[in-house]
Amino acid sequence: MTTTTAQDAIKADIESNDVVLFMKGTSSMPQCGFSSRVAGVLNYMGVTYKDVNVLADEGIREGIKKYSDWPTIPQLYVKGEFIGGCDIVTEMTLSGELDQLFEKNGIPFDKAAAERIRQANSE
Repeated sequence: MTTTTAQDAIKADIESNDVVLFMKGTSSMPQCGFSSRVAGVLNYMGVTYKDVNVLADEGIREGIKKYSDWPTIPQLYVKGEFIGGCDIVTEMTLSGELDQLFEKNGIPFDKAAAERIRQANSE
């Protein structure tokens, strides 16, 4: 896939889905620990999202880094906005900021599951 085509595909995915996770592997079969952690949080919280496997297309894999100006994968987008990678999503989950972001954007999620994640990580 050429860079322009990859950029177009990335933009289309981000614009046509409320939540998009560019990751190594898929939501059901992550191919790296960082992607697994972010997908695990979203899955556990019951968030509906599109997973884009960057390992399936080198153009997308390199293109998403240019698109966001962020060097690493996974990358989470909510309502077209780049949120961050694994560390940022983890911090936002533990602080409750991710809940607030989903609530502000009308993204359905399991608030009790989010609380259980925080509880498990505070002990």
